[in-house]
Amino acid sequence: MDARRIARIRMRTQRLWGRGFDTIEDTVRFLGAIQAQEFQYAKWSIAQRTRGVLDADVQRAFEQGSILRTHVLRPTWHFVLPEDIRWMLELTAPRVRARMAPYDAQLDLDQRTFARANRIIGRALEGGTHLTRPELSKALARGGIDATGQRLGHVVMQAELDAVICSGAPKGKQRTYALLEERAKRARSLDRAQALAELARRYFTSHGPATAKDFVWWSGLTMADARAGLDAVSADLEERIIDGRTYWFAPSSGPRRSAAAVDLVQCYDEVVISYTESRDVATGTELERTFPGGQAPFMHAMLIDGRLAGLWRHTIAKGEVLVQVSPFGTLNAEASKALGQSVERYGKFLNLPAELSLDR
Repeated sequence: MDARRIARIRMRTQRLWGRGFDTIEDTVRFLGAIQAQEFQYAKWSIAQRTRGVLDADVQRAFEQGSILRTHVLRPTWHFVLPEDIRWMLELTAPRVRARMAPYDAQLDLDQRTFARANRIIGRALEGGTHLTRPELSKALARGGIDATGQRLGHVVMQAELDAVICSGAPKGKQRTYALLEERAKRARSLDRAQALAELARRYFTSHGPATAKDFVWWSGLTMADARAGLDAVSADLEERIIDGRTYWFAPSSGPRRSAAAVDLVQCYDEVVISYTESRDVATGTELERTFPGGQAPFMHAMLIDGRLAGLWRHTIAKGEVLVQVSPFGTLNAEASKALGQSVERYGKFLNLPAELSLDR
């Protein structure tokens, strides 16, 4: 098994290839958590793995609370299920709080202030009330807490990490917050050992082949905790040592795809963002060679055969979506046809006619 083979297996296990899930909830449950830093593009990540789902369907699931968006695992937003949000927060929030503590201190935010803010926010949201950030800021000001600018972002994040709030139903184009206990009434808790095992099982089953260091990055856990979770589920996983790295993954299944398979994934898609030690399986040397330091501008990834082969972005104007693609090399006829099909699929997701613009 080489890097190309690993990339193909990941495309299948992440359900970017093969049969997608029947429901949005099944997709999020399988992956465990889906990075949702860029809300619009995170919806595309879900749709790519779910049969027959459009942007409007994912938006509706979010508005109804079938999927939630909160800070969990790492200091960024993720989509999670209501049933999973509490145990995931209990397991990973302490590490996120520790990482945020120096920045909190710079803003003169301490645990006493956060505790007061949580009480004020909790009262403001009681009875099914959903409030925007500006509305929460006003409620906090009435309670004697200055929560504007960066302070507001940190106060709200802390309330998320403390399992006080999570995403609510949008008000127009503004997103809101709601009480977690009201939005996720069936949220369950797990003891620490169970939670470590469950998170490891979700990750390696849906993201493998991956290494323990990859899991540490994705989960935000310490290596000791990551190892404990992996040890608890390793009997159900396959283990391979490839190029000096130990990979773990569930037995793979699903149809193979040809090297002409072209996938347009967003820059924070789980198939790109979920790895650190073995990130090069997907990116190879292209990202580093094209953008020294490995940091691309805000453009997304075009994958051919599961590996980075170009970048893309989209613009919407005059009732259509223009997908601009910048390949790293020349595309043959087969890859060009597959790219056109991927662009068409993206247009269907947005319910708009799509046009491809290829930078040569």
